Amino acid sequence: MSETPLPGPGDTGQSDFDEMTRDIAEVPAVEVIVTVAVNLMSAAAVKLGLSSHEEEAEKYKDLDEARKLVTALAGLLDASATEISSFHAAPLRDGLKSLQLAFREASLVPDEPGQGPGEKYTGPVYG
Repeated sequence: MSETPLPGPGDTGQSDFDEMTRDIAEVPAVEVIVTVAVNLMSAAAVKLGLSSHEEEAEKYKDLDEARKLVTALAGLLDASATEISSFHAAPLRDGLKSLQLAFREASLVPDEPGQGPGEKYTGPVYG
């Protein structure tokens, strides 16, 4: 049986990891939170079929996946509300509400108020 040696300190893998660690260490937590939130919003928008190209929109539309992403976004924003400033939080909350409303419109059988994606964190969303 052959064993693959672990990368040593002089190996490229270790230096890449060290560089990545330094890069991450320099980024403020607020920027990491906002970046993750924007990525969740973008993914949810695609899964809701909000792409600018109609044929792409239908191809990638998946409301089950969108529900998970919107709920994760709502949870992140709820959990980080006291950690990020209103300057960052307000547009993210607006984007979340827009996604929740888009989900409600896209659903063939809309959820009851308070039961939609992320509404356990935000409260009921009305159009």
